[in-house]
Amino acid sequence: MASNKIVVPEAKDAMNKFKMEAANEVGVSLKQGYNGDLTSKQAGSIGGQMVKKMIQAYETSIK
Repeated sequence: MASNKIVVPEAKDAMNKFKMEAANEVGVSLKQGYNGDLTSKQAGSIGGQMVKKMIQAYETSIK
């Protein structure tokens, strides 16, 4: 069963920082805490940017 819970509690701050950076890069303003007022398009843009950055980091690490 898939879950979006962070397994390593210490990683929570790093993931929040990563999410804020990705949101800033795609021009979406996030606030600390609840962001349920985002549109699906905005949320998808943030998630897509995060995945793009993770893929780039992986590709860089295997070269």
